Amino acid sequence: MDLTTCYLGLSLPNPLVASAGPLNGELDTIRRLEDLGAGAVVLPSIFQEQIEREERVIEELITAGIDSYSEALSYFPAQAAYAMDPERYLDFVRRAIKAVDIPVIASLNGVTDHGWSSYAQRIEEAGARAIELNIYFIPSDLGLTGHDVERRYLDIVKAVRKAVTIPIAVKIGPYFSAPGHMAQQLVQEGANGLVLFNRFYQPDIDLTRLALVSDLELSRPYEIRLPLLWISLLSGQVKASLAASTGVESADEVIKYLLAGADVVMTTSSLLRHGIAHVRDLLDGLKVWLEARGLESVDAIRGRMSERNVADHTAFERANYIKTLQFYRAPQAASLGESL
Repeated sequence: MDLTTCYLGLSLPNPLVASAGPLNGELDTIRRLEDLGAGAVVLPSIFQEQIEREERVIEELITAGIDSYSEALSYFPAQAAYAMDPERYLDFVRRAIKAVDIPVIASLNGVTDHGWSSYAQRIEEAGARAIELNIYFIPSDLGLTGHDVERRYLDIVKAVRKAVTIPIAVKIGPYFSAPGHMAQQLVQEGANGLVLFNRFYQPDIDLTRLALVSDLELSRPYEIRLPLLWISLLSGQVKASLAASTGVESADEVIKYLLAGADVVMTTSSLLRHGIAHVRDLLDGLKVWLEARGLESVDAIRGRMSERNVADHTAFERANYIKTLQFYRAPQAASLGESL
C-alpha cells in the first residue's frame, strides 16, 4: 500500500506527522517516532522572546566591555553561555537531522516581524528541511483593527520568507473575519503550507483561590469540526500544502482530515495521552480502512470529501446551518416522543 505523501514539497513516507510539542524535545523520542512510522517530526518551538533575550544579553556584555581592558572581552563566551538557548536549539536541529531519515521541521514562535526573524536563516543553515511559523498572537489591545492583526501575520511571513529559501508552513488560528482570504494572502507572501488550526490556550478561574489558572488542555475529537470545515473549503483552492491539526485521537480523525483534503495530519495530544507508540495504532487504522475498501494509496481518498468534490455544496453553506437547526432533536425529546 502506498502511503507516500508530499508536504511542503517534501517527500514523506506517510501523512502522519508528530507535531511540535514536549515529546519531540528528545533525540531518543524522535528516533522512536521514526521507527514507529511517523512521516515527519516538527520540533518544539523556539520563541521570539528567547531569541531577543539572547541578543540583549550579548549586546549588554559587549557594551560592558567597552570601558574595560581588552582582555576582558575574552570572558564573553563563558559569561553569555547561560543565555544560549537559541544556540542550543540550533545544535538540537543539527543532531535531530543526523538522527533520522524522515524530514525534521523546525518551529519558530513569534508575534512581530522585526529583530528575531533573521534567526530563521540560522535554522536553515543548521539543516532543517522546513520551518513552521507558529504565530501565537492574541490582539488584547482594543485599539488594534482586524486589518492591523492580519497585517502583522503577513509581515512576519514576509520577513521570514525573505530570510530563507526552505519551505515555510504557517500555523494560524481560526479567528479571522475571512479565513479563506487570509489563507490566500499568506500564500502570496510566501507561505508554502498552512497548519489549521492553532489552539489558543485560555485561562480558567480557580473559585477557591480566586486566581487565574493556566494549564494545558489536550485536544479532543469533537474539536475536529472547525479545521475539518476549513480544510474542506481550502482544498484545491489555495496553492499550498494543508496540514490538519487539533482533535486527532484515533485513525477516524486521520481519515476524515485526509478525505477533507489535508496533505498531512498532525498530532501531539493523542501521543501525550496514549504514548508515542500510538503512532503505529493511527497508521495501522488508516491502512485497515483503506484495505477494507480496496484502495491502494492514500491519494485515492485525499480531498474526496472536500467542498469542490461533493455534489451537495450546501453542506458547507448557510442552507445546511438552517437545516441542521430545524431538524435537531434533543436526546430527551426524542426519547419522550418515542415513548408516546
